[in-house]
Amino acid sequence: MKRNNYILVISIFFAIIFGFVIGNTLSSRNNNVLQKHNIYQNTKSNNNNVNIKSLKEMFDLIDEYYVDSVNINEINEDLLYEIAANLDPHTVYIPASDLQNVNSELVGSFGGIGIQFNIQNDTVMVIQVISGGPSEKAGVLPGDRIITVNDTAFTGKEVNNEKVMKKLRGQLDTKVVIGVKRQGSAEELKYSITRGVIPVNSVDVAYMITDKTGFIKINTFGENTYKEFLNALAELRSKGAKSYIIDLRENGGGLMDVAIAMVNEFLPKDRMIVYSKGRSYRRAEAKADGSGSCIGIPVAVLIDEFSASASEIFAGAIQDNDCGTIIGRRSFGKGLVQQQFDLSNGAAVRLTVAKYYTPSGRCIQKPYTIGDNDNYEQDIFNRYTHGEFDSADSIHFADTVVYKTFNGRTVYSGGGIMPDVFVALDTANVTPYFNNVYNKAYLYQFSFAYTDKNRAALQNYKDWKALSKYLDSQNLLSDFVAFANNKGIAANNKEIATSQKLILQHIKSYIIRNMLGDIGFYPALFQDNKTVKKALEAIENQK
Repeated sequence: MKRNNYILVISIFFAIIFGFVIGNTLSSRNNNVLQKHNIYQNTKSNNNNVNIKSLKEMFDLIDEYYVDSVNINEINEDLLYEIAANLDPHTVYIPASDLQNVNSELVGSFGGIGIQFNIQNDTVMVIQVISGGPSEKAGVLPGDRIITVNDTAFTGKEVNNEKVMKKLRGQLDTKVVIGVKRQGSAEELKYSITRGVIPVNSVDVAYMITDKTGFIKINTFGENTYKEFLNALAELRSKGAKSYIIDLRENGGGLMDVAIAMVNEFLPKDRMIVYSKGRSYRRAEAKADGSGSCIGIPVAVLIDEFSASASEIFAGAIQDNDCGTIIGRRSFGKGLVQQQFDLSNGAAVRLTVAKYYTPSGRCIQKPYTIGDNDNYEQDIFNRYTHGEFDSADSIHFADTVVYKTFNGRTVYSGGGIMPDVFVALDTANVTPYFNNVYNKAYLYQFSFAYTDKNRAALQNYKDWKALSKYLDSQNLLSDFVAFANNKGIAANNKEIATSQKLILQHIKSYIIRNMLGDIGFYPALFQDNKTVKKALEAIENQK
């Protein structure tokens, strides 16, 4: 396989891994916190006390006698970052200024105005308006461009996602005034919106992929995920689901107890789900209580190289108990347990306190060297260069111990969950042209512009299949090639012919999402997905 076919993969990798490391890692701490939580209760020594005392003395000397004025707080903050960087890859120091945003990834809601947005041409574009949310009640529509916030211009190169969320999110029941430019209206429209509770959904979509099989895609394991998951199961069951596909691809994990509760739905009573242990962390076991609603029901779990932590607990428990089939590629390999401790300065440290193990005794954590986070973060890239995305035979596990599932099948340890059915990365239709238009977001931009221009006609179609059929009759490919050419990407007829199916699949899926949301987007995007097709085959084999 040609190297340039992987440009897209690696681009996506770097985008995901940045958020993944921030969202699932932990940090370091000061002496007061160490004493408060007794983290070093069993290992304190005279040398440790002397070193900590000397560190404090040095800070006092700098503060009182150093030749120039320095900010001791900044030095202290830098030191906390450095201490964390010299521990395992998932211990991280979280400054007070970032703590709310980091924690919000796992909480069930936040105060906001209820829109999904995207920044295009230095302007905030409203993609979706959350049904029943504050913006819908105020009159904001999909396609609106937000050009002012509280009567201050809010466009230009300085506008980014972080600034948008900072401006639009806030305390419940507070007001924000936005000015929007709407197609067909010459004047700026002003809306005063009272911030309300906006749910953070971790179940992206739940739909019937066949008459008897339900499909559930989960993006994280947060506070409300178990409740969302139960609702999804119940909804699909009411529609006739007799089996399930659980999609954990690109799910970086989250709360371990949530994963335990979810996998409990599939396991017979007293089956081990996961156990954890550490130097100062007493062994803890989680076993199924037999109350699950899906015990004995065929299930397939989809994973890839970005499925981590709680995703691996879920997949490992299903695999080790022989209660389903794992489909895809080897998972990330994060088997470290973190606990968050608040610091006196308003910051926090998420500290690795234990390792978790699957029912067969496998530690999922991949090898790492203390203080060497660079190589650790390059692991996915190294897997691709070694051919692991192409062939299961390229995978080599660090742990040579043989582990057995409940029914005696051999499974592997030392770096992630190895799927029962390996599915190579599909790059058959990937070309440099496709990589170029994808990485520059031109596929997305064209889809939004098309939706914006043709919204009246598109509103006639209420389900994704009907809308997809309509889009098949339009000149989407030639229109897009002209759009990309105007953006500076010259047409390459040979490469366009090779990537035609992939280009149209993305464009149609984006348009469908703009009109129908995720309930239309994912079925359209996954209808020819090889991993999903393998999962359907596995479901039939289980039956």
